[in-house]
Amino acid sequence: MLGSSDTAVNVGVNAETTHIRLANGLVAIEVDLEKGGYAYAGSRGFALQEVRSGFRWQGREYHTGHYDRHYMMGQPEKIQDPFGTGIHAVIKHESDLLPGLEQHFYVYEGTSSFITRVVIVGQEDLKVNRIAVVKTDSVSSGSETVPGEALHVLRVPYDNDKWVRYLTETAPLETESYEVTALFQPDSRHGLILGSISHDVWKTGIRVKGETAGKLDELELYAGAADVMTRDSQPHGYVRGKRVESPLVMVGDYDDYRTGLEAYGEANTKMAPALSWDGGVPIGWNSWSAAMSTLDYDLYVATSDFLKWEVQPQGFHNEDTLYMNFDAFWDRLTPAEMEDALKRVRENGHKPGTYWTPFAFWGSPAGFSSPVEGTDGKYTYGDILLRDQDGEILPDVDGGLAIDPTHPGNLARIDWFMDKFVSEGFEYIKLDFMAHGALEGKHYNSNITTGIAAYNYGLSYLTDKLSPERIGRPFFINLSIAPLFPYAYAHSRRISCDVFGTIQDTEYLLNSLTHGWWINDTLYRFNDPDHAVIYKSFNQDSTTRHEGRSRLTASVISGTVLLLGDDFRHEEAAWRAKNWLGNEAIIEIARLGRTFVPVEGNLGKQAADTFVLTHPSEAGTTYIAVFNFDGAESVQKTVSLERCGLEAHASYTVLDVWEGTAGQSEGTLVVELAPAESKILKLSRNQ
Repeated sequence: MLGSSDTAVNVGVNAETTHIRLANGLVAIEVDLEKGGYAYAGSRGFALQEVRSGFRWQGREYHTGHYDRHYMMGQPEKIQDPFGTGIHAVIKHESDLLPGLEQHFYVYEGTSSFITRVVIVGQEDLKVNRIAVVKTDSVSSGSETVPGEALHVLRVPYDNDKWVRYLTETAPLETESYEVTALFQPDSRHGLILGSISHDVWKTGIRVKGETAGKLDELELYAGAADVMTRDSQPHGYVRGKRVESPLVMVGDYDDYRTGLEAYGEANTKMAPALSWDGGVPIGWNSWSAAMSTLDYDLYVATSDFLKWEVQPQGFHNEDTLYMNFDAFWDRLTPAEMEDALKRVRENGHKPGTYWTPFAFWGSPAGFSSPVEGTDGKYTYGDILLRDQDGEILPDVDGGLAIDPTHPGNLARIDWFMDKFVSEGFEYIKLDFMAHGALEGKHYNSNITTGIAAYNYGLSYLTDKLSPERIGRPFFINLSIAPLFPYAYAHSRRISCDVFGTIQDTEYLLNSLTHGWWINDTLYRFNDPDHAVIYKSFNQDSTTRHEGRSRLTASVISGTVLLLGDDFRHEEAAWRAKNWLGNEAIIEIARLGRTFVPVEGNLGKQAADTFVLTHPSEAGTTYIAVFNFDGAESVQKTVSLERCGLEAHASYTVLDVWEGTAGQSEGTLVVELAPAESKILKLSRNQ
């Protein structure tokens, strides 16, 4: 036993029944050394029975139940690491004709979760591309018969491409989540979290199936996901060696599944720290929505001038500056125009930002013979494209062909472009279409055999080129369309696909916040809610004022990179900017860099309409944001203060932050919303 508290880790061995028990008062794991499985029980009632681990080898799937001998290797090791104080126990499974299989269990004092890893062991080199870390046909929440407590399964998308959504479902269902899932009960919010916490080699999938209402029949967390949702056309790459390790995986249940997802985010950063950022929230403008492919010099400098003289004096800035960011088609400017534009922006006290796609090629086959920048003609673009095992170029994704991140031609290309951006004085970069760099294929570097390993290789190389230690100044790195993991190479990541200005866009964005709020300030310093279009996107009709302000509100509560997305040469766009962006109380919320948390999550493919934030430094202050996603009808919404985490019978002063009006509330908030309207309400507890 380690320690003497109720949550100290205990190890028990029952020689008569050949069972081993690992427990800390919150987590209990009981290993059956006769059958090779184990049972998990959490303190909130969740349980997994007959859990097995396995792998695919020589055409067949083998799991721990297929083995003849099961035993604990030595005695559990006492450990002290970033997760705390605990034990590490190893269960070995052996058969004469199979590679060995090790299950590693890490149990820590006072934690609601345990960590596990599977290792396949051979006398000679093995070749494995699928490992089932946690596999069971028996999942119980302990409340299957309680009304309103049907178990909801959260599907987390692999990336944010093609307007994919987070999704919650109940049985009957068959779904697959990527890297992490939550099984939760919506009323009590009790939840079981399962997810990988290392992301250096494998893509992880979580398959969940339930054939009848109220019952889950299959749950499998496995390494080796590769399908249409990971944008792959090829099988997951093989991992080779005498010891082939799965990712580390976290399993645990929590009183509130939202706390569990936040704990999961923090667990990842104990394995690989997030990329640090000492500056404040980036506030400013991005060109994509305003102009798309028609971007030119006049728009860029006119926007900087407008914001500098018309809006920034009212308080729209952070640390007395704004970012002015080029998106795609910045190369439409001549070198002379670019030089002058950057000079103007810096004279305005603004920081210029740029855009690049490091792992995607957009040219036609005629462009395959074009020399790669930075290679002095040694390599062409045809040379650096990612191919399959037969040498064929991979199918395009979003119209772009994948570039091999490990190819020396692409590394030289990264050198060339990063040196260019640094020398031109940029301080922000939006990296787009990143999933191309994580596709499975045959890589130039033969030691790298999986897409995620290649993505880590290429992106770490790029990030190092922009490190403050190398270039002598901070350089903000943002990922746009990108896998959620790995995360340690950027300061922010867009939480959704492209989001423009309609109320439908706002609802889509908030679907990602409903289930991805926890990413902010764990995996990435900031969530990125994409450009906040307050009037009109280049590709859309103009929005109503309620639509425009709701889109801005959604960005403010997201965490947040706050970049506008309008052409302010439009009179109405300028009016909205001057009338809304001077609301110091709203901009101050954005400057906090904190994400609002959804009140409810059992909404299928829809977004929550109510989000809450406890002020990080003002005791007794809470913000509640409420949205009406109906663009045609007014609604009256009743919000339970207790459900928002406040005292049910306390009295609160309620300030409408947008309008500046105040009222009183106790128990519930009744919020009247016009079509497409939203409100941010500041609640202060009365003494």
